[in-house]
Amino acid sequence: MQAYYFTLHISRSDYLRYYQGSAARVVVKAQDGRSLSLPAANFRAFVSHEGIHGTFRLTVNDQQRLQSLERWPPSPPGTTA
Repeated sequence: MQAYYFTLHISRSDYLRYYQGSAARVVVKAQDGRSLSLPAANFRAFVSHEGIHGTFRLTVNDQQRLQSLERWPPSPPGTTA
């Protein structure tokens, strides 16, 4: 497995385009310089009233299939991001 780290800033109004289906993928640049293209639906759990903002860790398997997507660093137990 391999992990990629990236920072994402999408306003609420911009993410609405993804949510409504007019944009299907989010393209990000990982900290190692690679461009990653992810289905926008994978970010729904991270949407707040302000949109999506933060650093994330994407883990993929040996076939480059998504295994997990999480906010990084993770929040301590009992807190929210």
